[in-house]
Amino acid sequence: MRRLLAPLFALFLLLTAGLVHAAGLDAISTGDASAGVKEALAKGADYAVASLGKEGGFLGNSKVKIPLPGYLQKAESGLRMFGLGKQADQLIETMNHAAEQAVAEAKPILTDSIKKMSVQDAKGILTGGEDSVTQYFKRTSTEQLTAKFMPIVKASTKKLQLAEQYNSFAGKAASSGLIDQKDADLDGYVTQKAMDGLFLMIAEEEKKLRANPVGAGSDLLKKVFGAL
Repeated sequence: MRRLLAPLFALFLLLTAGLVHAAGLDAISTGDASAGVKEALAKGADYAVASLGKEGGFLGNSKVKIPLPGYLQKAESGLRMFGLGKQADQLIETMNHAAEQAVAEAKPILTDSIKKMSVQDAKGILTGGEDSVTQYFKRTSTEQLTAKFMPIVKASTKKLQLAEQYNSFAGKAASSGLIDQKDADLDGYVTQKAMDGLFLMIAEEEKKLRANPVGAGSDLLKKVFGAL
């Protein structure tokens, strides 16, 4: 009898948890739910831009620091062995500083994305996975961020002749299949890495919020995400 009751009890607990979860969300008005999601989006955007859009934001953060692209990364030790360490360091610093400058300009685009969020979007974010806030930003702002970041990155890399040399060598390497085509252009590489870093930091903030809504510092966030 005990062997039979144990799985039945476990099933009862799962069903009860599901009902409590649904009841928690149902108890929240559509207005509060939308406002809570918008606040969560703004919190993630603020955190990411403030963390990365400053001196050392990328260069001093091992999670997002941009390495040498493509085959140059694999050949970095050789470059240094042949006395090209200074050029390698200069390229790394330029790429990361370019990303910092680009991300510093991301806030208006992310804010516009938040303003355009629909009730259906809010519902999807609340009931989606743990990175649904991040995925929403990716879906709604990647194209605009790329257009915004690219000129800023180009202005920085243009100062280095090494960047032009990289594009020349990398283009040939890509056509030969030695590196991915997406890494064949330095400006495109840095722009993509800048966005990757931005979304990673948004994801980190979202993860913290979902894990501990009580510590979010906002009654609305506690109410909405605490019901999940």
